[in-house]
Amino acid sequence: MIRVIIFDDSERFRKSLETFFEDSAEVFIAASFANANEAVKRVREYKPDVVLMDIQMPGASGLEALWGIRNAQLNTNVLMLTSFDDDDKIFAALCNGAKGYVMKSNSPDDLEQAILEVHRGERYLSPSLAAKVFKLLQNHVVTAQSVYVPLTDRQKDVLQAMVEGLSRKMIAEKLNIHPDTVGDHIKEIYRKLQVNSAPEAVREALQKKII
Repeated sequence: MIRVIIFDDSERFRKSLETFFEDSAEVFIAASFANANEAVKRVREYKPDVVLMDIQMPGASGLEALWGIRNAQLNTNVLMLTSFDDDDKIFAALCNGAKGYVMKSNSPDDLEQAILEVHRGERYLSPSLAAKVFKLLQNHVVTAQSVYVPLTDRQKDVLQAMVEGLSRKMIAEKLNIHPDTVGDHIKEIYRKLQVNSAPEAVREALQKKII
């Protein structure tokens, strides 16, 4: 049996999956949680083969939890769940170790197939996302030559952490600087990249190979 734990703030969605997999001969839902604030602790506790991780939740986001699990070098495969096909979140999740990306609108049968594939060491993308990711990769290849942007080493550290999906507080802790200092660096990054948001900054960093 493939041991699975779920992080998703929708109780209805969690219960529907638990009900669907009750009689499964291959997938066992070991636990489910309404947030990912203690994702690393829960993964250590339940030792799942596969984690189903919602992208957007109160508290720690799915991307933050993904980074924490990867940073802790835990032996589990993370399959991201979302209601949104946001380019930046897809790219950030895949670049940071997610083994797959599934839309919540997919059927439970599709989700079971995704769990089986990532457990075998393969990657899985919902069919509706496959073309989008291929296009993102094509665009990334087209702009693969590094573009010079006058960022300081510290600004590059902050930008790298943003690509990893970390919050300002987590960036401050990782780099051992004050959150206000992180905010100042982010403002300068936006100015130098000529963007107005974190997703735009992440896209520029990936497409232009700034970091």
